[in-house]
Amino acid sequence: MTTPDTAAAPRTGRIRRTPRITAGGTAKYLSLVIASAIVLVPMVVILFTSLKDGTEAQTTGPLTPPDNWLNLGNYLTAFDEGRMLQAFLNTTVILVVSTAGTVLIGSMTAYAVDRFEFRLKKLVMGLFLVATLVPGVTTQVATFQIVNDLGAFNTRWAPILLYLGTDIVSIYVFLQFIRSIPVSLDEAARLDGANSFTVYRRIILPMLKPAIATVVIIKGITVYNDFYIPFLYMPDSELGTVSTSLFRFKGPFGAHWETISAGTVLVILPTLVVFLALQRFIYSGFAAGSTK
Repeated sequence: MTTPDTAAAPRTGRIRRTPRITAGGTAKYLSLVIASAIVLVPMVVILFTSLKDGTEAQTTGPLTPPDNWLNLGNYLTAFDEGRMLQAFLNTTVILVVSTAGTVLIGSMTAYAVDRFEFRLKKLVMGLFLVATLVPGVTTQVATFQIVNDLGAFNTRWAPILLYLGTDIVSIYVFLQFIRSIPVSLDEAARLDGANSFTVYRRIILPMLKPAIATVVIIKGITVYNDFYIPFLYMPDSELGTVSTSLFRFKGPFGAHWETISAGTVLVILPTLVVFLALQRFIYSGFAAGSTK
């Protein structure tokens, strides 16, 4: 016999199942928590230390919050005495010129290699591959002599020339995207009287936006984080980048970790802002590149 309540209850035929906690799921979330902690804990320590004064930084623990969350004196010291403004200017000039040049040179080279037939084409592609396998440190003596003979040593042109001439990866990225563009588009443009450069400028380059985004991200991160080339080829303190200027904090601020931490936050902040603002383009660029 059924009661009115049970008779009125809908029968969907579905059985509700409570989610089960499995060992695999637990391990997955535990690994994510550990990975997040490895990334976030050092940043929290640096942030806390940058907001403490000298006595507080030496007497409190690394994860102890600062007493005054508005203590920005360390940032002013790092920005003024650490010459961070000049460092950001130098880094911006090198970054913009190197990235723009890499996009133009890489896309043009990939266009020429893919669309034109010439002698020793396979040999050229093989040499590109060999160049990526040669450790850069093994050629630094010859590279330094060339840069010095060109008169570029201790100028901003030294890292710019090296960044432009050593990025074989960008050529392969552009090459994979260009191979997905139908050759029929080139042929149709040539029937209308377009030359090779016009085809590249009006057809190929506009269709390389995902590849350009990928190359700009990879190149920009590399240039911004690089320490070796600016430190070796631009020893003048006036030509310091964000990485070398932060390294030079070791001298006058060797025992003042609060000032060093403030300088570290100033270096991290631009990349964090750019990532948060462009994360949609970053993800789409990598996703598009992975499917080519």
